[in-house]
Amino acid sequence: MKSLKNFYEGGYAKYILPGVLLQSVLIGGGYATGREIYSYGAKFGAMGWISGLTIGIGFALFAFLTFEICRIYKVYDYKNYIRQVIGPLWPVMDILTVLIAIVLIAVMAAATGSIFEQVGLPNILGSVVIVFLCGLLNFKGSKVIEKFESVGTVLLYGGYILFTIIVLVKKGGNIPQVFAAMDTSAVGGSVTLPLCIWTGILYVAYNINAIPMGMFSLTRQTKRKETLVSGIIAGLLMVIPWFLSYFAMMCFYGDTSIVGADVATPWMEMIKAVNGGPVLLGLFSLVMGWTLVETATGCIHMIIDRFDVALAERGNAKMSDRKRGLITVATLIAALLLSRIGVVTLIEKGYSYLSYGFILFYLLPTLIIGGYKILRHKEKKQ
Repeated sequence: MKSLKNFYEGGYAKYILPGVLLQSVLIGGGYATGREIYSYGAKFGAMGWISGLTIGIGFALFAFLTFEICRIYKVYDYKNYIRQVIGPLWPVMDILTVLIAIVLIAVMAAATGSIFEQVGLPNILGSVVIVFLCGLLNFKGSKVIEKFESVGTVLLYGGYILFTIIVLVKKGGNIPQVFAAMDTSAVGGSVTLPLCIWTGILYVAYNINAIPMGMFSLTRQTKRKETLVSGIIAGLLMVIPWFLSYFAMMCFYGDTSIVGADVATPWMEMIKAVNGGPVLLGLFSLVMGWTLVETATGCIHMIIDRFDVALAERGNAKMSDRKRGLITVATLIAALLLSRIGVVTLIEKGYSYLSYGFILFYLLPTLIIGGYKILRHKEKKQ
């Protein structure tokens, strides 16, 4: 047990845990339903992999830049981090972060209701389960969240690999046809390299809030090697499920009833199409439910941390468990109300609009100002 604890607090916590937390927070809003993969890459068919490659490089780059700024300036919450790259404009990030958190949870709630209905359970039950589990996890604190999301990563990867293998074995013959014909028909027009790259950037932008949500785990990093390696690992962990989903969707590309503009949960439809049966559908529901809770928990934990930092700066004690619970409930209620809009609209419109804000106030400042500060710090050390 001691050696396991040493591994957890040593190499795992420094190199792997940050990526696990980012992937865990991202996964619900970025992958769980499959709709996100369709909207931000798979709809381009044979050229969709370009968006995926852009996403992997983008996540790895911005994870490293963020981790390194956090290490250099010893800032482990998004408010103090963002002050380092946009200075007095940092309140804008407060607004964007709370908005994307609520939209993400709204997507989770809408997707959960849809999944519960498809397996014969009441829509409201999914919402109740998410409210209960998110409240419980935030009540237990950071350590419990770290372990919950580490287990969730294993469950997620096991599930996604299983689902993908089953789909590829039964329907994989369609993939060569898609690439041989360079099929991009789902978008009804010409698909260009810049369009695919830009779509990947938009995906990175609206999911970039996953990085600040895991900042509380970065306190163990002390060397640039650790931030670099953990950034690359984070990029891989965040994009592997994207490609698993993408290639699974290429098995059905052209069938708009399974992979199409109006399909809210493509993964569920793909599992049905390969005659997955109640066992596979039940397993998918479990995996997806876990990822939804991970994302919602990460969003709420970040908001609570933000309040605690503000209180600490004023010399006040951190929030009580009761106040944490009230913030959790208030956030979830706002998200549940917003979820009535529906999965497709929230992903197509809500995510896209917020992406532009994150490009202006996170991606560009982190790349330009953060990159400059990192280079300058290196020159000082020499």
